Amino acid sequence: MFRSIEKLYKIFKLEADLNYSDKAVVGGLTKLTEIWQADARGDGVPEGEIQQVADILKGYSDLSIQKRAQAIKQIGQILDNPGIKHLPGAKALEQPQIPKETQNDPSKPTQMLPKVTQTTSRASSRKPSGGAAPIPANALPDPFLSPTNTVHGIGQKQSQLLSKLGIFTVEDLIYFFPRRYDDYTKMKLIKDLTYGDEVTIIACVDRVGTFSSRDKNRKIIQAVVSDNTGSIQLMWFNQIYHLRQLRKNMFISISGKIEQYMGRLVMYHPDYEKISQEQINTKRIVPVYPLTARLNQRWLRRVIFSVLENWAPKIPEYLTEYILEDASLMDLPTALKEIHFPENHDNLLKARHRLAFDEIFLLQLGVLRQKHEWINAEGRKFPVDDDWLNNQLNRLPFSLTDAQQKVLSDLRADLDSGRPMNRLLQGDVGSGKTIIAGLGIAMVVRSGSQAAYMAPTSILAEQHYKNLKQLLTTSSDHHPLLEESQIRLLIGDTPSRERHEILEGLAQGWVKLVIGTHALIEDPVVFNDLQFVVVDEQHRFGVSQRAALREKGDNPHLLVMTATPIPRSLALTVYGDLDLSVLDEMPPGRQPVKTYINYPVERERIYNLVRIQINRGHQAFIIYPLVEQGENEEVLAAVQEYERLQSEIFPDLRLGLIHGRLRADEKDAIMRQFRDHQFDILVSTTVIEVGVDIPNATIMIIEGADRFGLAQLHQLRGRVGRSAEQSYCFLIPQTSDKVENERLLAMVSTHDGFVLAEHDLKQRGPGEFLGTRQSGYAGLRLASLTDVHLIETARNYAQQVFENDPTLQAEEHHLMRQAMEHFWPNKEGDMS
Repeated sequence: MFRSIEKLYKIFKLEADLNYSDKAVVGGLTKLTEIWQADARGDGVPEGEIQQVADILKGYSDLSIQKRAQAIKQIGQILDNPGIKHLPGAKALEQPQIPKETQNDPSKPTQMLPKVTQTTSRASSRKPSGGAAPIPANALPDPFLSPTNTVHGIGQKQSQLLSKLGIFTVEDLIYFFPRRYDDYTKMKLIKDLTYGDEVTIIACVDRVGTFSSRDKNRKIIQAVVSDNTGSIQLMWFNQIYHLRQLRKNMFISISGKIEQYMGRLVMYHPDYEKISQEQINTKRIVPVYPLTARLNQRWLRRVIFSVLENWAPKIPEYLTEYILEDASLMDLPTALKEIHFPENHDNLLKARHRLAFDEIFLLQLGVLRQKHEWINAEGRKFPVDDDWLNNQLNRLPFSLTDAQQKVLSDLRADLDSGRPMNRLLQGDVGSGKTIIAGLGIAMVVRSGSQAAYMAPTSILAEQHYKNLKQLLTTSSDHHPLLEESQIRLLIGDTPSRERHEILEGLAQGWVKLVIGTHALIEDPVVFNDLQFVVVDEQHRFGVSQRAALREKGDNPHLLVMTATPIPRSLALTVYGDLDLSVLDEMPPGRQPVKTYINYPVERERIYNLVRIQINRGHQAFIIYPLVEQGENEEVLAAVQEYERLQSEIFPDLRLGLIHGRLRADEKDAIMRQFRDHQFDILVSTTVIEVGVDIPNATIMIIEGADRFGLAQLHQLRGRVGRSAEQSYCFLIPQTSDKVENERLLAMVSTHDGFVLAEHDLKQRGPGEFLGTRQSGYAGLRLASLTDVHLIETARNYAQQVFENDPTLQAEEHHLMRQAMEHFWPNKEGDMS
């Protein structure tokens, strides 16, 4: 765990102990924001996550106690920290203790069902802040949204324990899905039992007793049960309550695994139930839920079963009859009962499919709503005639690729459409996104309006400033589009006098283009007529940051760009509100980076190749997975390896070191030095994944390559091969047996970022691609963002609904609209 996150957990734990009174930090948790941001950046926490946490902390003091508890849990979800996620909710009056029988959680071997027990990805395990979906909240009786302690059998203490699992209301209980299932549908006679069986038997209790183990440290409860074919022992350790529950001549259903003791068959810690009662722990497919300390499966099953019996029939169906029939979907009340206590495997699959469909369908409705609202907003037109555009293209020292021409046409159409552009431009590293953004800026500023270009780091902002200034102020006919003074750079270390001049120029309108970092969204920055916003490396920015920049204009055109190719399934869902353009063609003259997987023992040979390249005037990157060695001494780390390389391997060369624990200004200074060839080799962690353009770098060595995802490896490889010179990438796994790693083999087999993105999505889930995008995707519990067929099916029905009723005002869509609003508790899921 990052030290900054561990520190945050300790503060939040104290805050929870103080009942969210905002007293864990002197002056309140809001005071913590700037200090923690600096610590987190030093640890290398992703910038998008840092900004989301900061946005929540800034408003913490203004929240109610209940909302503060929810806010802290939301931070735990953003940082994927179990400790923070499971902090208790706000305290209420104490209630009686948990009954004794719920304090024991018998552990026993289990059998997992095939195919239907897959765990979801990191992103799909999260829960939307507004509550479970997709029950239409407004159509429900009030008790449905009541706290769990209003349910019969749940006291205040159990309610607090349930809150650690994210269960606060009756609805949360219903949408607390099992993590897997045990199949106890196989019935056997005792005479047919064999070692290792997972079975259910029906038997009569012959006798019950207890004895102590040899070391006297535990009591063993023993029952002997029989049917007409034989008998078997049941045994529990230190669970005296079984003596009260089991009686001689009682007929029970028993489920568990067959083990051996002293040469005889036995069942350790089996589940059992009287034959006369509803069987929810035996003789069926039994749900297995995630637990927290002092809660057990039997108690939780009984509570959820009772809630479903009472409430599932009252849950309204929000899908229309047409969709239910045409898509062959199980109705919602039945699906919710079957997902917990399925009658058979087929019903379980149908229930999972229905509820997964709901998640994607509602995600699509929200995305389409955002797109509809954006499309119907009014945007200023910036028409461009062919002669002007051809003149701009003729000024370029190169010809655009066919892909760039296509994307430029997309931008031209958007700017002349009368509605604000809302476009995502994705393209591999080096595919020419910046030149497209620059031409889009030119189309807007030529008419006197302003544009802003936001980059994630100062060094990248400087690079874009240099390139855009050359593009927009150079002209062979002495009539440049802009004067140099009309293009300015605004970053954190811009001198105060120059900053004041830039702010004045933006407010008065004579500065037409500003390139910068987060400094652009600060309050003092006011535009006279902002009409075009470019956000580079969009996943590095939070929703609120993009919104803050966009709100500095009047419905400005928005272009967000990413160098991470996005798989088709994500483009259809999470980014479905955006118009999508793709640069899938590299500029001519670029040679593919030759990529090799090397054994660790081959380092010396690779180091010789590095020396050869440096003697030819080139530079090299060497990447490590860790900043410093900690407990895992086997993993190479940047700090220690920098010292070894400088003293032992390359004592005559100039080496630089950069990593996430350095301050932003220190990292920028080192990257400038490397860019200016003051270093021959840059030793680094993944902080250079998205970094300054170094065309002179021709060697990329990635140590511990098996520890990285494909998206990261592809981005790192993209740091070289940015000139006409042949470049090389060497992937060195941590150990020799990892040379056959599937991800590494994929890196060698293709340079197509979209192929690698699909690989990464299947192997590691959607986290690599989502960045800081919020809301809808966070509510996915059963659906997989890799299931293109389900996504396309659900999207098709969602589009049909929107085509006929874009505002969902028709009577048949009344519940559907409520369900969508419940699934999307706020409208901050768009790209902003």
